Amino acid sequence: MPRDLLFEIGVEEMPSAPLYSALEQVSTASADALAAARLEHGEISVYGSPRRIALLVRDVAERQRDVTERVKGPAAAAAYDADGNPTPAALGFARSRGVDPGSLVRESTDGGEYVWAVIERPGLPAEEVLPGLLSDLAGSIQWPKTMRWGSGDARFIRPVRWLVALFGDEVLPVTFAGLTAGCTSYGHRFLAGPVTIETPSSYLEALRAASVIADGAERAAAIREGIASVADSLGGVAVVPEDTFLEVVNLVENPTVAAGRFDEAFLRVPREVLEEAMESHQRYFPVEDLNGSLMPAFLVVHNGPADRTPQIVAGHERVIRARLADAAFFYDEDLKHSLESYVGKLDGIVFHQRLGSLGQKVARVERLTRLLAKEVGAGPEDEAHAVRAAHLCKADLVTHVVVEFTSLQGVMGSYYALASGEAPAVAQAIVDHYRPRYAGDALPESLPGMLVSAADKLDTICGIHAAKQAPTGSSDPFALRRFAIGIIAMVIDGGLHLRLGRAIADAVDGYAEVLSDMDAASVVAEVKEFFLGRVQGVLRERGYAYDTIDAVLASESDDLAEVAARCAALQDARDADPELFEDLAIAFRRAANLADPSLGEGVSRDLMGDEERALADALEAADRTVQELLARGRHDDVLSELAALRPHIDAFFESVLVMDEDLRLRENRLRLLNRFVRVFSRFADFGRIAA
Repeated sequence: MPRDLLFEIGVEEMPSAPLYSALEQVSTASADALAAARLEHGEISVYGSPRRIALLVRDVAERQRDVTERVKGPAAAAAYDADGNPTPAALGFARSRGVDPGSLVRESTDGGEYVWAVIERPGLPAEEVLPGLLSDLAGSIQWPKTMRWGSGDARFIRPVRWLVALFGDEVLPVTFAGLTAGCTSYGHRFLAGPVTIETPSSYLEALRAASVIADGAERAAAIREGIASVADSLGGVAVVPEDTFLEVVNLVENPTVAAGRFDEAFLRVPREVLEEAMESHQRYFPVEDLNGSLMPAFLVVHNGPADRTPQIVAGHERVIRARLADAAFFYDEDLKHSLESYVGKLDGIVFHQRLGSLGQKVARVERLTRLLAKEVGAGPEDEAHAVRAAHLCKADLVTHVVVEFTSLQGVMGSYYALASGEAPAVAQAIVDHYRPRYAGDALPESLPGMLVSAADKLDTICGIHAAKQAPTGSSDPFALRRFAIGIIAMVIDGGLHLRLGRAIADAVDGYAEVLSDMDAASVVAEVKEFFLGRVQGVLRERGYAYDTIDAVLASESDDLAEVAARCAALQDARDADPELFEDLAIAFRRAANLADPSLGEGVSRDLMGDEERALADALEAADRTVQELLARGRHDDVLSELAALRPHIDAFFESVLVMDEDLRLRENRLRLLNRFVRVFSRFADFGRIAA
């Protein structure tokens, strides 16, 4: 009769994020361990709170599954003598497998006749298997940091204080960290004491009676409901960032949501500062009114007795009052100086030991922004705003608020720029230049913002490559891949018309004085290759086939927006119009199979027959049309134009012997095929597309 299995590890309060990881590990590892142990089972559930990790497995079999193993031994000719008696080889094999020599069986295979040992392994009772399995499971959890305690040598994220292990109503003698499991758990640290767990199925209810909600999903639902209810009672809506919420779920075992207030005068401080102080530092949830304005209130999820909520809230109000007073002081101090006045202080901050100070980086970014603005054809106003924003973009890093709240870099620069009288477009570009910060993040809102963002990211990418610290397969400490993907997104999705090679070369030139021994050409080539690797990854994620991407990149790799557009057109032809794509592929292959690039394209019409002249005329017209269509971005029409060449190439091959014995005719015809291939290659290298 199957029985339920419960295993709980009781610990001192654990941090939130590692607990989520541990629960995932336990879920996966327990399923693998039970499978390896040949124990059939039902549903696996894992539960966790600050003081416990629990595994509940339904319907675990009473015994391991019996297995029959077949092990191959020596060749039959070596295992038996002429009289059919087992040789030392057979006897040794049988002994090593724990079977009687007489039980060995002979069996022929493609490789000859061999002896086999057939080993019956009856399953052991689950009670004998599970203690070791669960002990190993506890020790297998990987933590970012571990500790030892007392005189033992076990390591865990926090000291282990108790173990519960039940198989049905039977206690399993699991040992870990110097403890032996029993049936006694512990409830809420302040509201309950020891709790006897009678059976695995009663675990959640027994803890609930001891003021512990062990199921994280249930705790999360209770917290969300409480947040919505309390915020509604204030006439507002809670601001609930998901990462803060998830952290709070694992900080409490018996959540109570309550509202606190702070002095309305603090609302003069930028909203982002108040939210950062409440959310990241204190794990409070701000409240905004129905118009979206911040209210002088916050929500706290506490773990104490519900009847002590007023006293608990008063304590939190004292804490947030001090935090907000500090933030307001820092903000006021920063406003006493213009944003420009902070720029000079960047010379005293090291950007990179080989690449100079942050002040030098800003000078490079300012120069590169100006060059990029001219490259993309920005208007005078956009260029001026972009260059000014580049000059000021890092100044807020030395302000009091950003030193205290580092995540507000850029945001505070925007506020201080406006307070200093800078144009709104400059302020917006300052906050925009950090975007996109991660995959899926919003792009900069304006052209000046994209220009400064691209210049800043390009400067870092090129500098780190020049310093010979490019990312490796497993390491990217400077987030260069993320920066490159951000630039690619601005080009493909944001309409930032950068020419990749030129932009990289301009960025590398900025390091000429700092890195006097730099091989600029080599760095440019390395960085471009790095970018193209990211381009391939981005386009693959968007659903384009690898050979579609390779074909387009082989023809055009400098204009990334053009690359994306050609990939889209070519992929659509492959997926939506197979007949068009077949015409393209066949026409190209017929010519490419014989073309000889070493001969060039200089043809003589005097050596041509009618079909050759017809093909030459079609190619001349198609080449002009293709170039015009590409310049206008009409990629679908380009493919149609190329596909229309198929009848001409078919007629050519039907009436013309390319490999004529006359060398002059043969080479003239091969040059004509070279021209055919070149017209196709204006769009993509179709030879890279799998047949």
